[in-house]
Amino acid sequence: MPELPAATPRARVRVPLRFHDGYGVDADAVTFHGLTDGQEHVALVLGTPSATPLVRLHSECLTGDVFGSARCDCGPQLREAVEQIATRGGVLLYLRQEGRGIGLYNKLDAYALQDQGLDTYAANTALGLPEDARDYTSAAQMLSALGISSLDLLSNNPDKAEQLRALGVDVQRRVPTGVFKTAHNVRYLRAKVLQTQHTLPLPELSAG
Repeated sequence: MPELPAATPRARVRVPLRFHDGYGVDADAVTFHGLTDGQEHVALVLGTPSATPLVRLHSECLTGDVFGSARCDCGPQLREAVEQIATRGGVLLYLRQEGRGIGLYNKLDAYALQDQGLDTYAANTALGLPEDARDYTSAAQMLSALGISSLDLLSNNPDKAEQLRALGVDVQRRVPTGVFKTAHNVRYLRAKVLQTQHTLPLPELSAG
């Protein structure tokens, strides 16, 4: 296993988080020096982390997180994760990886192809892009800088756990998120189940 380059905390500041449904909690936002991809990722430390904290790697989604788009489940997952982590104690890593790492404009181009019948992964491929371009090396660096070497991972995505383990992080178990289905995202969720083995327990999503 290659040695992971060290990252160090840059700043830590208290931020009161408030959501549209009235839920609120204070978080410590931590920024970093030395992240390998040069992106401005941020860690939100919530509650009092234990020796095995609950951690979520949440990839930025402007349309879902900010504007409440119903084409994905990102916004509801973010809201759920903040409360779950705050209750138990842990960290949410907010990663600047829009559109599974392909960027906002490419993601919207992929949406246009999805409107023509392609699923979310096939649309990326049709644009000459990876199905999923995300690399979690910076996430592992952030966790190390925060003194976290063992964790429970809040995720339906097995690739996140596999990548973290390959980077030397002890993922004790994977905790599934809720299922946030809408009339607009059911094809998207089904593609995640069939293409990348996400753990979403809905029969209509896993049927052939």
